[in-house]
Amino acid sequence: MEIENLDTIAAIATPPGNGGVGIIRISGALVPEIAKHLLNKALTPRLAQYSSFTDEDGSVIDSGISLYFPAPASYTGEHILELQGHGGSVVLDMLLRRVLSLGARLANPGEFTERAFLNDKLDLAQAEAVADLIESSTEQSVRSAQKSMQGVFSIQVNELVEELTELRTYVEAAIDFVDEEIDFLTDGVVENRIVTILHRIEQIQQTAQQGRLLRDGMTVVLAGKPNAGKSSLLNALAGHEAAIVTDIAGTTRDVLKERIQLDGMPLHIIDTAGLRESDNAIEQEGIRRAHQEIKNADKILLLIDAREPEIDSVLKTLPPGVNITRIYNKIDLLGLEPEIKQTELGTEIYLSIKTGDGMELLKQHLKQSVGFNEATDNVFIARRRHIEALNKGHEFVDSALSQLRGSQAGELVAEDLRQAQMSLAEITGKFTSDDLLGKIFSSFCIGK
Repeated sequence: MEIENLDTIAAIATPPGNGGVGIIRISGALVPEIAKHLLNKALTPRLAQYSSFTDEDGSVIDSGISLYFPAPASYTGEHILELQGHGGSVVLDMLLRRVLSLGARLANPGEFTERAFLNDKLDLAQAEAVADLIESSTEQSVRSAQKSMQGVFSIQVNELVEELTELRTYVEAAIDFVDEEIDFLTDGVVENRIVTILHRIEQIQQTAQQGRLLRDGMTVVLAGKPNAGKSSLLNALAGHEAAIVTDIAGTTRDVLKERIQLDGMPLHIIDTAGLRESDNAIEQEGIRRAHQEIKNADKILLLIDAREPEIDSVLKTLPPGVNITRIYNKIDLLGLEPEIKQTELGTEIYLSIKTGDGMELLKQHLKQSVGFNEATDNVFIARRRHIEALNKGHEFVDSALSQLRGSQAGELVAEDLRQAQMSLAEITGKFTSDDLLGKIFSSFCIGK
């Protein structure tokens, strides 16, 4: 996928503002020519050199370290020059203007990493992991992003794609030799290999789901009647007074959002207005916003006053199919012990937010309910699009198995395997639309 004759690009690679060091990165064919005018010295590959960065009239703009990486042994696969000077915003702007005047253009967001992808230095999953590493909010997500950058995720996907390709070849050969005495589609070999591939995909799906949680976090909406303890639970999970708590019903009128970490798992906790009939226009708007958040939640924690457990009026207002855990609060007022149990209605947790009894049960439930594991030795970072591609691949392989066991239609089996192969290959970018590439790299910071 190597690219040629692209513009030479440049950008400030350090964050905006003043700092001790500021870096400008330049990539493209004009790098040697730009360096000749800017540094007034010969470039030595991979040698940090103290240099003066000069303006058009020969005056010194700044001085610092220059590093040259000739193509193709560089991050982008092109000539790269990095200028490490002082981190003042004005001096960096002056130096960047000088570089642009020598023939470079300002880089688009993520364009350096995009060129690394297009020049086969990184596959798409690895390229996305670069941005995920920068945006990581926990130590575990950093380690997982590093694993994706090192190719742990890509290797597993590529192995699956290779297995699907080999199996497709076998099935298509069986179709071509249908007159042979041995029916290759019914001898059990194809079925066993499809079942094995299904299990492999399911294992990767489970790990990818945990990786997605490390990247995106889980969105948890606190819902229930007024005064059930929603705001108190938000404060308890956040570890500070994020919401106003009073004995007055309907105190929370708007949506309150807190981002927290639960043993390394990012959580987006959303406190909502109490769900009830109201004539107050402001409270009605809060309830409307509550229902909007409920629709988009990964999990609903339905807060219930253990002394008044009737919640039919609330349940009627919830959309079908939402993931609900019932939290019976204020058990200290009834003299009950904290517990978690499974019923025909789902998971029920009995706790007291005020005393803290049972809170650990809730935390463990939140992690277990989404398959989160604190041990991240084998976890790679993953995005929603990766999960969707894995799900599509699983559906097509499962369909191939059904076709084989049902009609034994080799052509349909082969087509399902081809579709599965295409779906999984989207993860690493072997088959990827330009629109998707544009969307992915536009989310990167400029200079990376």
